[in-house]
Amino acid sequence: MKSVREPAARPASTGAPGYAETMPCEPESARRARLLITSALTVWVIEELMDAATLVVDELLVNTIEHTRCRTTRVTVRRLAEDRVRIGVSDTCQGPPVMKSRGKDAENGRGLLLVDALCDRWGYDRHRAWKVVWAELRLGAGRPGPSAGGGKHRGGKQSPPPPPPTPKPSGPRPGPDPDPIPATY
Repeated sequence: MKSVREPAARPASTGAPGYAETMPCEPESARRARLLITSALTVWVIEELMDAATLVVDELLVNTIEHTRCRTTRVTVRRLAEDRVRIGVSDTCQGPPVMKSRGKDAENGRGLLLVDALCDRWGYDRHRAWKVVWAELRLGAGRPGPSAGGGKHRGGKQSPPPPPPTPKPSGPRPGPDPDPIPATY
């Protein structure tokens, strides 16, 4: 019996350190996308972003699965700086991502609202035959979480209150990607 091996994520050979993997545009790929993100963050020793980053990649991937007719998608994670990571999900749909307001009883449709709340900034880049929706997470960005709002550090000392968050415009911001993802479609 032959052993079937799934293709491994490939590290970036030039530019910002990063990893990318092309996968089927189907719900089962969410696990692979989360593994790609957690592996990269573990290698870079920035596990602080793990929870937010896995939620972000889930939401971006679900948007691609539900709102495009793509057969494959490319998930990337890049370390842009010591304190900044960019997650991207590419597809062949040219339509921009749309952040919608949903009623409090709606069961879905809040993915980009969640991405906006978790990330320092997010947006999309259009290319001739494809686009990438990306989100940037920053260490110590003051997002709500276990250590924000005067939580306890190890050793039981009370932490000082976090600095006020830097205001950011909400919604997608198209713009040039500093390190464009080569299309594999």
